[in-house]
Amino acid sequence: MLNIVAAILVFGILVMFHEFGHFLFAKWNGIGVVEFAIGMGPKLLSIQKGETLYSIRLLPIGGFCMMVGEDGGEDMANNPKAFSNKSVWARISVVAAGPIFNFILAWFLAMVIVANVGYDLPRISGTTEGYSAYEQGMQEGDVITQINGHSIKLYREVSMYLYFHPQEEMDVVYKRGDEARTAHLTPKYSEETGSYRIGIVVSGQYVPTQNLFEVMEYGVYEVRYCINNVLQSLSYMLKGQVKSEDIGGPVRVVSIIGETVKETRSYGWEILLLNLANISVLLSANLGVMNLLPIPALDGGRLLFLLIELLRGKPLPPDKEGMVHFAGFAFLMLLMVVLVFNDIRNIF
Repeated sequence: MLNIVAAILVFGILVMFHEFGHFLFAKWNGIGVVEFAIGMGPKLLSIQKGETLYSIRLLPIGGFCMMVGEDGGEDMANNPKAFSNKSVWARISVVAAGPIFNFILAWFLAMVIVANVGYDLPRISGTTEGYSAYEQGMQEGDVITQINGHSIKLYREVSMYLYFHPQEEMDVVYKRGDEARTAHLTPKYSEETGSYRIGIVVSGQYVPTQNLFEVMEYGVYEVRYCINNVLQSLSYMLKGQVKSEDIGGPVRVVSIIGETVKETRSYGWEILLLNLANISVLLSANLGVMNLLPIPALDGGRLLFLLIELLRGKPLPPDKEGMVHFAGFAFLMLLMVVLVFNDIRNIF
């Protein structure tokens, strides 16, 4: 039961923050909001305040912010509160606010985690003989700051780079004390691990933050890591380098949340909540990135049409845009069915 409650709580908070972004910027831009809903399907609870109905619906799989004149229509031509009658920039701000609020939520939760746990400084605890890092003279205490021009702030960023670029030679900038040094590393295949390695040994220790500014800074780096992880994973999927069992949908996410609750509840509420917050950071960043993709029916698809309108100086015909978004929605529903089927198949 606690597993289900935790999953509903996590999804509910992510969706609520996303839709609240749309809601807040709609209100700021003078757009009427018909309903602000958490969940889909039949209404469980609702309250009318002014022009807006606030509701909680039965199925915890989404939510929406229904605005006046969101899909245009001749009857909205003279309505000053209609979404379609606002300036392009006002509409862009409303549409973009949802994903942006997901990134803000991810940053807030990341700060909570960093304040309590610290961060994984990319400091190595040694090197393995026979591999490139050892041959290049890297040693215990060195702190990696760059790989092939990419800034490194967390050790997980090193691991992620090696995972997505397993055979790529790399120029690694690292600090030894106050001195910056560079090593050219060539990954070598390890029969023992079945992967390519550069021979760095990691301590795995987290460094506590010293002040609020450091908490805020490393909160940003945590979100950056999650965003890069999502983008790299998408790139891998498009290249066909991901196996079907590695692709997870909503059932997989609920299963992961359930396993997290099961494994950490015995350690106390603080540890449980921190682990759920950690999952939520990745999910919220993931939701933000996915919603910004230029796919019809998603926020990114709507932003694309608004940018086209900005360049043309006039909107595309509403009926044609509506058909594109409907096709995009149908594709997303089909994709959801495929992901759920894939999740269930992998479980059994």
